[in-house]
Amino acid sequence: MKWDLRRTARYYFLRFKRLQGTPYSLAMGAALGVSIGISPTLPLHTVLIVGSTLLLRVNTIAALIAATVVSNPLTFAAQYYLCWKIGDKILPHRLTLERLQQVLAMVKEAGFVEGIKILSHLSVDALLVILTGGFILAVPLGIATYFFSYRFFDHIQKKRRQKHLLN
Repeated sequence: MKWDLRRTARYYFLRFKRLQGTPYSLAMGAALGVSIGISPTLPLHTVLIVGSTLLLRVNTIAALIAATVVSNPLTFAAQYYLCWKIGDKILPHRLTLERLQQVLAMVKEAGFVEGIKILSHLSVDALLVILTGGFILAVPLGIATYFFSYRFFDHIQKKRRQKHLLN
């Protein structure tokens, strides 16, 4: 079976377009989905999205679809690289490419237990840098998504109301 990117994109667009709810709820859900989806918290995306949308009473399905569009296997590498670069600008010299290469060389030479200890010292800095970059990336993208999707859903609802008036 052949996979078609255009067909998949159209499928998600139509799912997004057919969502029911107020423009605010749908747009806020999409904004939360994009914000959480772009953050480097990959194993926790679904839990964070469902929890935050239920807590804020916004559309969970819109959030899940938006997060899937932003964070998928095609975008993981670019997403984490961008989070690292932004985080490295804010917190310089904590996680440089040279440091990563040095740590990997040390791990290669050390034994298993010693390698785990070396990696654990790197993990705090790596986590701090990548999460900082992810947060800085998530905020403006979430805000832009909210305004764009609010206009989109408001337009869709106006078209639906007009269609019902004509029938």
